[in-house]
Amino acid sequence: QVQLVESGGGLVQAGGSLRLSCAASGRTFSSYTMGWFRQAPGKDREFVASITWSAATTSYATSVKGRFTISRDNAKNTVYLQMTSLKPEDTAVYYCAADEDPRVLLHRRYDYWGQGTQVTVSS
Repeated sequence: QVQLVESGGGLVQAGGSLRLSCAASGRTFSSYTMGWFRQAPGKDREFVASITWSAATTSYATSVKGRFTISRDNAKNTVYLQMTSLKPEDTAVYYCAADEDPRVLLHRRYDYWGQGTQVTVSS
């Protein structure tokens, strides 16, 4: 069982930056594939980024590639999402997700989810 708590959201102007953090409980965090998703008002939740347990492989949605960076610190049981050059269309609730099965990279149906943190980008 893994519990996830996101933090770092807030209000930022277009072009600005934010870093989201996701703190995970559980002794086996280092073996989990981690992901970030987001959901804007009136829209479906969408994939943002993922990272394997060793951080050897990362993946990004086309809309954020080159602007967002996912990373992890297994010693701190934390995964990060560094967001730069933010746009109003990045406004959403951002969710952290975890899964033990590395095949989640293919189907993106994660087992564990955090409560989300709000990111609002003003124009």
